Amino acid sequence: MEGFSADWICFIITGLGTLFLFGELLINMRGLFGLLGLGFITVYFLSYLAPGAFIAMLVIYLVGLLLIIIDGKLLNDGTLATIGAVCMILSIGLSSPNWTAGLYGIIGVIVGGFCSLFFLKVFKRRDMWTKLALADQLTGDKGYNSMNQTYEMLLGRQGLTLTDMRPVGTIKIGESEYSAVTNGQWIERNTPVQVIQVDGTKILVSKQTK
Repeated sequence: MEGFSADWICFIITGLGTLFLFGELLINMRGLFGLLGLGFITVYFLSYLAPGAFIAMLVIYLVGLLLIIIDGKLLNDGTLATIGAVCMILSIGLSSPNWTAGLYGIIGVIVGGFCSLFFLKVFKRRDMWTKLALADQLTGDKGYNSMNQTYEMLLGRQGLTLTDMRPVGTIKIGESEYSAVTNGQWIERNTPVQVIQVDGTKILVSKQTK
């Protein structure tokens, strides 16, 4: 298309497409953002690809988006989300008419993805990636005093990881097992850890130092 002859247009189209698609994943806009984002991405692919290649690249892009959704809804460990992001970036880069336009397109995906986080400051977030973030804090003013007192007794105690902490996992303290989270660290199983903070039902641990 003649209107898209300038390479920097790729940045605008892919940036807006990713902004709205990721925005739909983060907040509930009843599909409006999803349609807008898909529209921008479709225009991008149609502008530079033959019909056969258009379908292939669009499928790769949507598969990447689907992997991100699956990670957010089910796994919450970031693995599938990373693979999905790579698929989206590759489909954008390979669809461009030249390397300059491809670079603009890839930068647009990255910038659009990060800018979508600003929607969280305005709209209510979806219940995705809550296991990874452990955002829900059950405090005493919400009627969880009994649970808080039980967990408060764990503060400072030492335990052993039963699973890999990525950063969420299971630890064993005494004869009991608990779900815990690290402060961004990845800790292998069978590693001694210590409880350094308890907040509601959130147990924060760190690798035990000698």
